[in-house]
Amino acid sequence: MRNRTVTTFILLGLTDDPQLQVLIFVFLFLTYTLSITGNLTIITLTIVDSHLKTPMYFFLKNFSFLEISFTSACIPRYLYNIATGDKVITYNACVIQVFFTDLCGVTEFFLLAAMSYDRYVAICKPLHYVTIMSSRVCRILISCCWMSGLCVIIPPLSLGLYLEFCDSNTLNHFGCDAFPIMEISCSDTWFMEKTIIICAVLTLNITLTCVVLSYGSIIRTIFRFPSAQQRKKAFSTCSSHMIVVSITYGTCIFIYMNPTAKEEITVNKVVSLLVSSISPTLNPFIYTLRNNQVKKAFQDTIKRLALLTTKGKK
Repeated sequence: MRNRTVTTFILLGLTDDPQLQVLIFVFLFLTYTLSITGNLTIITLTIVDSHLKTPMYFFLKNFSFLEISFTSACIPRYLYNIATGDKVITYNACVIQVFFTDLCGVTEFFLLAAMSYDRYVAICKPLHYVTIMSSRVCRILISCCWMSGLCVIIPPLSLGLYLEFCDSNTLNHFGCDAFPIMEISCSDTWFMEKTIIICAVLTLNITLTCVVLSYGSIIRTIFRFPSAQQRKKAFSTCSSHMIVVSITYGTCIFIYMNPTAKEEITVNKVVSLLVSSISPTLNPFIYTLRNNQVKKAFQDTIKRLALLTTKGKK
């Protein structure tokens, strides 16, 4: 976003109503706290509990780290804006926010695809699971997810660095986002807009194809299981991931269906806020509420901490 006239942007947020702002602040503060607590709990459990040293929990640990990074890239800044009334964000801070929110957002899709492949191997090739999903393979997959995310965001971000701003520096959003930035630019944004849409569609198509193929094979394999108990257990293993995939792809498709229509801006702002706050908060609960291994690991960790505390007092 090269410019000679704009050094700061003004973020309008969601509303100017003081009472509504208080409600939004309380809501975001609670969801952000729950998100950080829930995802850090998952990361801690997968590190300290020996029973969670499997590829599935390795991916879940990285997914939790990604969720913390994603929500931290935008929510704290908006909380600061509401608390202080300072809606100004510097040009450089805006660029950094766009980079990290986009990187984490895009990487999440590739990570969900990798997690789908992990579930495919676990259910369709259980005898070869340990061999196929070795520690080295898992690390390579995680690295590929981050590198793919970086490759996807670099082209539109590079174009964005050449945008010029002449008349306005007011962004109709709660954070720095590509479309509100293009809306106030006096440069021709047609090519950048098409690049963003192409990158978004490619990311969705590639990752969704991986997810659909993985779960297509999983469902076929599950229906071949001889007992209802086996089928129920297999579906239970995948249900949490399927819920998260549905939420993530559904909201993203909604946002990119008509990104330039002015009547959609307010709706998209609200949806973006929910994606940034609600999804990272819900995901730890979605993945753990029906997972006995995680619940047992949590209980064991609490018991060990209680025992250490008791010994310390003595």
